[in-house]
Amino acid sequence: MQESPVSATEATQGADSTGGQTRQGWMEASIWTDRMVSALGNGVKGGKWFSLIDKVIRPTTLQAAWQRVARNRGAAGVDGQSVERFAHDAERYLTELQASLADGSYRPRPVRRVEIPKADGKTRPLGIPTVKDRIVQTALKMVIEPILETQFRPGSYGFRPGRGCKDALREVDRLLKAGYTWVVDADLKSYFDTIPHERLMALVAGSISDGRLLGLIERFLHQEILSDMTRWQPTAGTPQGAVLSPLLANLYLHPLDLMMEQAGYRMVRYADDFVILCGSEAEAQAVLRQVRAWVTANGLTLHPDKTRVGDSRQPGQGFEFLGYRFEAGRRFVRAKSLEAFKDKLRRKTSRSRGDSLERIIADLNPLLRGWFGYFMHARPRLFRRLDQFLRRRLRAVLRKQERRPSMGRSEADHRRWTNAFFADRGLFTLSAAFEAARNPR
Repeated sequence: MQESPVSATEATQGADSTGGQTRQGWMEASIWTDRMVSALGNGVKGGKWFSLIDKVIRPTTLQAAWQRVARNRGAAGVDGQSVERFAHDAERYLTELQASLADGSYRPRPVRRVEIPKADGKTRPLGIPTVKDRIVQTALKMVIEPILETQFRPGSYGFRPGRGCKDALREVDRLLKAGYTWVVDADLKSYFDTIPHERLMALVAGSISDGRLLGLIERFLHQEILSDMTRWQPTAGTPQGAVLSPLLANLYLHPLDLMMEQAGYRMVRYADDFVILCGSEAEAQAVLRQVRAWVTANGLTLHPDKTRVGDSRQPGQGFEFLGYRFEAGRRFVRAKSLEAFKDKLRRKTSRSRGDSLERIIADLNPLLRGWFGYFMHARPRLFRRLDQFLRRRLRAVLRKQERRPSMGRSEADHRRWTNAFFADRGLFTLSAAFEAARNPR
């Protein structure tokens, strides 16, 4: 006879074992007590959690959620209420929010959609929920994320606690060096906008049996979207920008992660961006057929122009992943990523900028350090070229400030404002940073 689902408290009464599970730093301690953490390790009867909504709507949970939303700041939603404005009377707003959640009258407001420019000149949609809706979604996430995290597979890296882009890149590098050089480079077309709601909710319900909590998540999926003067209700997808979206998007691809792992394939996934590294062309073609079948069966679409199989050892057959291009045994900065970085440098070094050199350098250095921290494994000659590009632009700025405009390329400019001149004024130098990283003391 199948056991009925029970709450975490009932599942762990009288149990001392933690099942090897310990509370991670990202778990909210006021929600995830020792008893609940123990249930993560030991499992719950029937494999489903219930009686969770009360943890979402507790005043302490909403207060913790508000603190996270306040730290993340962000723009105002359709109601025009900013984080700063909410903060002026946060206690009253949180009390009202808790009451509406408790009596069932809470309804999410429409999501304000804006278009964010991309490096290729196109745009991507970004949804901006109201501050109150961000608080409720954060509270939901704090309650359900540990439950789903225990299921997620090692090959998934995106938007997960304690994991990130660098971890995914290290795994790709390891697999390539181990000889898995044939790659299935797949691209899911408009993934976040096309996730089928019914199938997604079935996956959530596979772990959670709390009708009120499931209903709250479903209301967020059906939130109306407001773009300029147009308003509509989505029939699929999770809005990019919503707090819950990355977690739910990871959940929907979890069965694909599991299928690849159980079949012995080596998939590295960051949200909807993934590559599968194989030992031969035959293996790569076979796994692409399986992926294509799974994607179609689950209401998604592979982009026909961006999905391919290639031998990454051969020039022209490399693949791009998380800002890098892997080709012929080397790592390069992806062309679009490089151009986006240079555009940022151009904006900060406009010849019409009236700031002092010291102020410009102080503005540049955080960008340079952050970019190098991520792309330090690229080809070293690139760092020298970028240093030259930046110093030339700075020389042009100095010429303009002297009312002698030029492009800063002349030999006289180089003699007057030498490389050492900029280094003495604290300019972060990419090539020097590379040498220091390669030869640490």
